[in-house]
Amino acid sequence: MTVARRRILTAGAGLALAPVLAPAAHAAPSRGKPRMRTLFIAGDSTAAQKYADAAPETGWGMALPFFLHHDVAVANHAINGRSTKSFIDEGRLDAILEVIRPGDLLLIQFAHNDQKDTDPTRYTEPWSTYQDNLRRYVSEARERGARPVLATSVERRRFDADGTALRTLGDYPAAMREVARDEGVDLLDIQELSLALWQKLGPETTKTYFNWTPAEQDNTHFNPPGAIAVARLVTAELLHTRVLAPRDTRRIDEEIPTEWVTWPDSEES
Repeated sequence: MTVARRRILTAGAGLALAPVLAPAAHAAPSRGKPRMRTLFIAGDSTAAQKYADAAPETGWGMALPFFLHHDVAVANHAINGRSTKSFIDEGRLDAILEVIRPGDLLLIQFAHNDQKDTDPTRYTEPWSTYQDNLRRYVSEARERGARPVLATSVERRRFDADGTALRTLGDYPAAMREVARDEGVDLLDIQELSLALWQKLGPETTKTYFNWTPAEQDNTHFNPPGAIAVARLVTAELLHTRVLAPRDTRRIDEEIPTEWVTWPDSEES
């Protein structure tokens, strides 16, 4: 079995979450101990923290802490509706850069909203402004001694009449891969891995991974099973690219009770 095949199969195992944590605060070093590393997430609604009014919608960033040992904190700055452009324009990248420190990680996942060509506040062209923005995230992280990590966006749930999982993200994943090659940045190819997982699961089973409810049929956002599956893919890729070591991770092959997932009542101001 190939490593890639194992990562896809592993992501389908275990359909539950451990308790959701609030976005981690940057930890001060303890005397005589190395400072805790923080993995910052810059991204959109597929990764973002969700709250009680959105349940059962779950961002994959909510699940990520439960695959990491306690010496790697997660600060989830991903937020609904943002693109590489609007995240910068609203000062959200600056907020990360104010607290990120040498040895920390900045995981960058955008594309869904960069595609919105009718919205000038969010739209970027994949081979120009999108790549320019990605290079800014990379260079700003590196200037502060942090390690940037690019992640192609997780695929939507879309199948053709024959049951073939379809790509929906246009040229954005290819444009990100080019930036990763040109800049020597670690790349997590979550688009390809998630597409393979959706294909393996098929049109009907994937409904149980996405935010399908009696009131809504959402083929972009996840429920707890989907979020946990994508977080497994992300963790497996962090290991595969050697961004993280095995000692940094936990529970990748475990089934975790679904009742452990919680949604806070509201976003803290």
